[in-house]
Amino acid sequence: MTILDSIILGAIEGFTEFLPISSTGHLIVASEFLGLEQNSINKAYEVIIQFSAILAVIFNYKDKFSIKKIDLWMKVFVAFLPLAIIGFIFSSQIKELFSIQIVAVMFIIGGVIFLIVEKFFIYENKKTIHEVEAITLKQSIIIGFAQVFALIPGTSRAGSTIIGALLVGLSRKASAEFSFLLAFPVMGAVSAYDLLKHYKDFSEANLIVLGVGFVTSFIVAYLSIKLFLKFLEKFTFVFFGVYRIIFGAALLLFFN
Repeated sequence: MTILDSIILGAIEGFTEFLPISSTGHLIVASEFLGLEQNSINKAYEVIIQFSAILAVIFNYKDKFSIKKIDLWMKVFVAFLPLAIIGFIFSSQIKELFSIQIVAVMFIIGGVIFLIVEKFFIYENKKTIHEVEAITLKQSIIIGFAQVFALIPGTSRAGSTIIGALLVGLSRKASAEFSFLLAFPVMGAVSAYDLLKHYKDFSEANLIVLGVGFVTSFIVAYLSIKLFLKFLEKFTFVFFGVYRIIFGAALLLFFN
């Protein structure tokens, strides 16, 4: 992997991780275009840029990482459990799903679901939850089960949690913010597991390439979170639904 490859993948991870368009799907496609093998060293690089994206959440939401927010984090943890349990039990089956075709199909399905939700559901009313602290335990559990669909490549962890949050009554902004916070335990657990699994590969990796990817991913993720929330102040998720459908169709055409 070259420094240019590192910048490209770091930017893609940082930009797509918190948007409802599947970072895993984009990284798989980008790696194919760049001719990068899915070997242990490149896997170690992906761990680094994912960890960097986690830090962007902490820096954007410093006020939420406080003992005063323990009630909120209990709900985040409850929402994390379904993915953790099901992902652990079916880990080997999930690995077999990784292919460009499955990514493409799930992009399209996810896009259609976003368009349907935006068409038939109204969020801006008196009962809509606008602050993540106001979410109930029951809503957290439902969002957690919605997140399980993210185990299918191309579905998008952010996308599935946002859809679940919208359906239980959160506003667009609150849905996105809960998804950001939920990324912390999810990505933290995945990164910790992968670090233990691939720690020997870091000795063979180019530290400059890793460092460039780390910094790129952090900066892009930090800015993407802020810009995404600004976007949702004026627009809906229709853009992302259309993008997913076009991108998925393009993948099917290109790789068939």
